[in-house]
Amino acid sequence: MLSDICIMIVDDEQSILEALTEMLELEDFHVEVFKQPDRALQSLRENSPVVVLSDVKMPKMGGLSLLAQIHSLDKDIPVILMSGHGDIPMAIEAMREGAYDFLEKPLIPDVLIQQLHRAIEKRQLILENRKLRQGLQQHQGIESTIIGDSSAIQAIRQQILSLAQANVDTIIYGDTGCGKDVVARALHEYSERKEQRFIAINCGGMSESLIESELFGHEAGSFTGASKRHIGKIEAANGGTLFLDEIETMPISVQIKLLRVLQERAIERVGSTKTIPLTLTVIAASKENLAQLGDAGLFRKDLFYRLNVASLTIPPLKDRPEDVLPLFHFYVSQGAKRYQKPVTEADANTLNRLLQHDWPGNVRELKNAADRFVLGISEASIDSIKAQDESVGCYEERMEQFEKQLLIDGLRATQGQLNDAAELLNLSRKTLYRKMRKHQLDKQNFKLSDDSGQL
Repeated sequence: MLSDICIMIVDDEQSILEALTEMLELEDFHVEVFKQPDRALQSLRENSPVVVLSDVKMPKMGGLSLLAQIHSLDKDIPVILMSGHGDIPMAIEAMREGAYDFLEKPLIPDVLIQQLHRAIEKRQLILENRKLRQGLQQHQGIESTIIGDSSAIQAIRQQILSLAQANVDTIIYGDTGCGKDVVARALHEYSERKEQRFIAINCGGMSESLIESELFGHEAGSFTGASKRHIGKIEAANGGTLFLDEIETMPISVQIKLLRVLQERAIERVGSTKTIPLTLTVIAASKENLAQLGDAGLFRKDLFYRLNVASLTIPPLKDRPEDVLPLFHFYVSQGAKRYQKPVTEADANTLNRLLQHDWPGNVRELKNAADRFVLGISEASIDSIKAQDESVGCYEERMEQFEKQLLIDGLRATQGQLNDAAELLNLSRKTLYRKMRKHQLDKQNFKLSDDSGQL
C-alpha cells in the first residue's frame, strides 16, 4: 500500500464505484467504497486517515452537503468532488467551501492519481503534525526541555543526563542559534546543583577590562571608578554552575586567569589578597573548534584541556529536519502563553515551507518564525522563508535580509514602540537602536497615524 491513508469513494452508481476501485487498487491505493453518504459519514472521525473522493449529484445528500458535514468533523480532511455535469459555478462554490479539488467526469486517470497523491501527502502531514503537538503536551522531564525527535537530539538528551550527574566541566559546540544555552541550562537543571545558581556570561563583544571585572569581581578602590565592592560572576556561581558562552572570544590574558581559577578552584577579587574557595561546575560554549584554535595559537591549549573533561556537539537544524515541527509547535505554544494569544493550527502549506527551509539561523530563527506566526504576522515571515530560499545571495546576504525582516516585523507588530519591540525581538534597546541604524529603519514609519487615536 502507498500509505496508511485510505481513499474513501462515495458515489451512488455501483458501476462507478467498481471502476474506480479497480483502477486505484491497481495503483496500490487502499480503497473503501460507500453508495450512501450518510454511511460514509458514520465511519469518519476527527483524525481519520482518509482522503474522500465523492460524487456531487447524489440522492438525499449531495457532495457539497457531504463536504460541509465532513469538515464539521475535521476541517483538514481533503475532499475531492467529481461531477459529470460540467457545472463551473458548482466547481467554484465547492472550492470556496473548502474542497481540495473538483474533477469533471469522465475522470482522466493520470490527473486523478496525481491529485490523490497530493491529497494523501497533505493528510499525512496534518496528522503527523497533530501527533507531534499531542506528544509535546505529554512530554515530561528532559523531553520537555530538549525538544526534538532526531537521533542526534535523543543522543544529546542521554549525554546531558549522564554529564549532569557526573558534575564535570563541559564544552558545548554548535553554530550560532542552535541552542547551546538551552543545553547548558539543562546540564544544570538535571544535576545535584539545580537548587543553586546558574550564572551565564557572554564573552563575545566584551572588552578585556570589562570581562575581567565581570568574571573575577573587585574590591572598592582597586582601580579608578571602583567605588564599591563588586562580586564577579565566578564567585556568584559558587555552589552552582558557571556558563561561559562564546568562550572562543575570551582574551588570552583572561584565559590565563580563568585557567588558574579552574585549577585551584579558588578566586581572588581584583585588589584583594583573600582567597575564596570555589565549588562549581563550568560549562563553556563555542561555535569554533577550540582544539584547532589552540593549534593556531588563538586559544590556550592548557585551558582547552582543562575544560574538555567532556564535550557534546549540537548539529545545525538543517541536518536534523525531524526536529523542525516539534520545535515549531513548542515555540508556538510558548509564544501563545507569552503574548496571551490562542494557539492556531498551521496549515499544510505553512508546514511544508517550514520543512523545506534550511534554517541558516538555526533554532533561533525558527523561534522567531513561531513568534510571528502567533502574532499573526507570519505572511511577512513564513512567506519570506520561501523567498530567501530562492534567492541567489550568499549566506551573509541572506542573514542580513533575515535580520532586517525580523526588525521590520517586530517594529510593525509593536507600532514602533521600541521598548516593546526590543522585548519581542529579545534584544536590548541599545542593540535594537544599532541594528535599526544599520538597516536604515525609522521607528516613525511604523507608528499608527494620529487619527487612529494612538502614537
